[in-house]
Amino acid sequence: MSISEAESEVMQALWAAGEATAEDLIAAVAGPQGWAEGTVRTLINRLLTKGAISAEREGRRYRYRPLLQRADWMADASTGVVDRLFGGRIAPLVAHFSEQRKLTRADIDELRKLIEGFDDGR
Repeated sequence: MSISEAESEVMQALWAAGEATAEDLIAAVAGPQGWAEGTVRTLINRLLTKGAISAEREGRRYRYRPLLQRADWMADASTGVVDRLFGGRIAPLVAHFSEQRKLTRADIDELRKLIEGFDDGR
């Protein structure tokens, strides 16, 4: 399922909350993004249409819950980036960040541990 960058802001707030009303999502997203209330409501409706969230009527308002799991979205999004920009290969991605000096010493140590784990048969 493809969601836009703006829609992902609403999803991030919903994933963090677990469930929320439109008012909750507006409070969490509109201010920090500098968006109008109507913008957030439009994004909620788009996410409903895409099947990324569900809505349950609660009196005069709706309570929204994520149907799209964050881990699934992250896997799809990251695979798409790696495929589009690096031909599906991870090494050029890491090299790119290394060349741009975006890798900290902690990042390098963490990558080294991951690679050693792969060498150990994981």
